[in-house]
Amino acid sequence: MKLYTVAVVGATGLVGSTMVKVLEERKFPVGKLIPLASARSAGKEVKFNGTSVAVRELKAEEFSGVDIALFSAGASISTEFAPKAVEQKAVVIDNSSAFRMEEQVPLVVPEVNPSDIFKHHGIIANPNCSTIQMVVALKPLHDVFRIKRVVVSTYQSVTGAGQKGVDQLEDEMTKRAVRVKKFPHAIAYNVLPHIDVFLENGYTKEEQKMMLETVKIMGENIPVTATTVRVPVIGGHSEAVNVEFEKPCTAEEVRSILQNAPGIIVQDDPRNNVYPLAINAYGKNEVFVGRIRKDYSVPSGINLWIVSDNVRKGAATNAVQIAEVLIAGH
Repeated sequence: MKLYTVAVVGATGLVGSTMVKVLEERKFPVGKLIPLASARSAGKEVKFNGTSVAVRELKAEEFSGVDIALFSAGASISTEFAPKAVEQKAVVIDNSSAFRMEEQVPLVVPEVNPSDIFKHHGIIANPNCSTIQMVVALKPLHDVFRIKRVVVSTYQSVTGAGQKGVDQLEDEMTKRAVRVKKFPHAIAYNVLPHIDVFLENGYTKEEQKMMLETVKIMGENIPVTATTVRVPVIGGHSEAVNVEFEKPCTAEEVRSILQNAPGIIVQDDPRNNVYPLAINAYGKNEVFVGRIRKDYSVPSGINLWIVSDNVRKGAATNAVQIAEVLIAGH
């Protein structure tokens, strides 16, 4: 088996450290791991395959000899360093928003559009976490019934805002002084209809990401409208998704299709209180779907409750899966 030199940019962050864990868990053929981070994190160590690996300061020269570079350090870092990594022959899989909507950059969820991986010119983009879990469930249904319209409301955990979001919630819950105010209002015992910045059209950037990214990933102009909401949950995003189809369908047909779709676990026995929960999805790599039921307000509609770990399938795991498809294809 060929072994690969893999760099992880942002290796000490919430997503970057999870990327290192997922590489190990999935037995990705890493010959050499190069964890990269800011100067203040250089010298720290990450655990990988039973050994400690020193974190290096992020510099362009560190990409010499790198085969695959997993980036999760923010859009500004990706914009600066991803092209430098590509210049040195690395394939970049980027978790930021920097390149997602660039025409020449594939935006990939392996269960949905794996063939797009091989259209890359050095950079492959990882979609937004809330988009990923939704399209994993939508794709097998679209293939059969053809989606006419999607309405989604999200319930997103504080890990979506990084460690500072977790710190604010924990400080507020324990009534300690808030170390960093990541959110504009209290998040403990509260719900914030505000993720990312507001745009002139009244939507937030997070909502726009879901709408635009879904179209690019699915490869079709599927109308999506979104309301994204932050909730006081540590890990795991939940979504209430209403789908209107062109063709008639039943809840039973939808349930059967999803039960046989890759990357999905159906948990749908509400009479026995069985439905996806963020607390159960946390730490797992799959997308969980339940509350599957007809929408009687339209001729052919279905309601779904979709839950997934946003740090794993919504970021780290999806990136590693892209790398797996990439090396299998080569």
